[in-house]
Amino acid sequence: MPQITAQGKTIECESGANLRQVLLKNGIDLYNGGSTVINCHGIGTCGTCSVEIEGEVSPMEWREKTRLSLPPHNPEKSRRLACQVRVLGDIRVTKHSGFWGQDDAIQWE
Repeated sequence: MPQITAQGKTIECESGANLRQVLLKNGIDLYNGGSTVINCHGIGTCGTCSVEIEGEVSPMEWREKTRLSLPPHNPEKSRRLACQVRVLGDIRVTKHSGFWGQDDAIQWE
C-alpha cells in the first residue's frame, strides 16, 4: 500500500486512491484560508487544492492541465490538483501559501 507523507503525518492508502479524499479523511489541512469553504469539492475547476508532489502519481489530464494553466497558477511550477491525482506509489506532499496554494512560500510539508 502506498504511503503519503503530508503535514508531518504518514498515511497509507490503496493504490489508485484519490489524493484529496485521502488527505481530508485523515485531517490534513488541504485548503488555505477561505478556500476551506469556497472550493469546487473535487471537480477540478477551482484550483484551491494545488500541491507539490514528489513520487508516483497518475498523469495529468486535460481538466487539471487547463486549470493549472490559468492565473493565479503558473504551468511552469510543479503543482498538481489533489482532487485530480491518483496515488500510485509512495509520495511526499507539500502545500504552498496563497489562497490557491500558488505562492512560493511553504505552508506545510
